[in-house]
Amino acid sequence: MTLSLKLPVFRAYFVSRLQSGFFTNLRFSSKHTPQMARSALDEMSETGAFTRTPSTFRNFISKDHASQFPAESGRYHLYISYACPWASRCYAFLKLKGLEKAISITAVKPKWERTKETDEHMGWVFPTSAVEEPAAEPDPLNGAKTVRELYEIASANYAGKYTVPVLWDKKLKTIVSNESAEIVRMLNSEFNDVAENADLDLYPLHLLAQIDEVNEWVYDSINNGVYRCGFAKKQQPYEEAMVKLYEALDRCEMILQKQRYICGNTLTEADIRLFVTLIRFDEVYAVHFKCNKKLLREYPNLFNYTKDIYQIPGMSDTVNMDHIKKHYYGSHPSINPYGIIPVGPNLDFSSPHGRERFGS
Repeated sequence: MTLSLKLPVFRAYFVSRLQSGFFTNLRFSSKHTPQMARSALDEMSETGAFTRTPSTFRNFISKDHASQFPAESGRYHLYISYACPWASRCYAFLKLKGLEKAISITAVKPKWERTKETDEHMGWVFPTSAVEEPAAEPDPLNGAKTVRELYEIASANYAGKYTVPVLWDKKLKTIVSNESAEIVRMLNSEFNDVAENADLDLYPLHLLAQIDEVNEWVYDSINNGVYRCGFAKKQQPYEEAMVKLYEALDRCEMILQKQRYICGNTLTEADIRLFVTLIRFDEVYAVHFKCNKKLLREYPNLFNYTKDIYQIPGMSDTVNMDHIKKHYYGSHPSINPYGIIPVGPNLDFSSPHGRERFGS
């Protein structure tokens, strides 16, 4: 083809090539082609704002035994990081529902490390022994050295983020789901035949609409809001995220002045989703993510509410502040280049909270 081709001829040539799949099969140099985010630090818009990409594996475990992923005791394994709030809320559901005998669990090391010698990706890794890192364990199923390897076992062509939680199917040797919002729903309802606390329903029918509505603004402004503050690379998106964050925290404080939990006097999924951010707030987000306009412990209702949730049997097991602080302060060198971990404030979430006055 020469440059003397007329525009209609060139257009016809281009369309024929497009229809034949010619352009689909082209391979470009990675330095010219935008790559999918491999970690949260990569998820940036052109304005300098943090924009989280959606999860990839979205299968659903069902109590229907004819489904592809039936709810069977001993079949599934949950990979978590104690540091990650999304993984921690899955672990919280597992504990609250009494599913520890039905679903096994493994925690990774808190601090990101290199996941391959062939590139610079930093991510979740397993310890080499059970004594290398307290509360973390080697992968007992696949012998994987990193969470990245689990994704590569599940999909040879996977090119997304290597996140936790990972809900793993031991039988099919694949990832069922890496979307925490959907994993908690599975744990809440689909395993009741093997759950020790089957009567506990954290997503009750009469509160569905209210829980969904609360989840929406809590996620946008608080759960993800702290990340939008901390990962912002320009002043304006940081300040915009801060405004939304503190408007939402003030809203929570007003709600909790009148009732024990965020959707009334019944513990629900919305409380667990809010809790995982609040428990990290003063220890990490106020310092590392610059969410310092007002501390959690300056909100009397929110602070006592966080203690109330923490003291529910099993919940304290899901909080490992050592892992939380090691991860955040040690895994984001662009924010904390020397990896120094603050020694405080070491809040006591086991102290009296007085929330019993609202009943349950």
